[in-house]
Amino acid sequence: MQLGQPLTLFLIYLLFNVVVFCVYWWDKEAARQGQWRISENTLLSLALFGGSFGAVTAQQILRHKTRKEPFRSTLMLIVVLHVVAAAFWIFAPTGTLAALFALME
Repeated sequence: MQLGQPLTLFLIYLLFNVVVFCVYWWDKEAARQGQWRISENTLLSLALFGGSFGAVTAQQILRHKTRKEPFRSTLMLIVVLHVVAAAFWIFAPTGTLAALFALME
């Protein structure tokens, strides 16, 4: 299985989001026990680098950081960014992504 195949990319995405969910769970447990916490910047960075689904799922299921601002708003902004990027990737005309990658080289 090659890395460029859609199924492989989807499985990597799912695995990363499971890891992000676990990191949020770890932080929630640390908060309950008064132990060392994971920084908000780290949690948001994980969401930004592709773990927004895991982050939002953990936030809702674990009830973690649901009232904390600006964390909540920043996480929702990251989700919107990911939805727009995914929509562009799915609906972009053929060749558009290749042209963008060529510009980045």
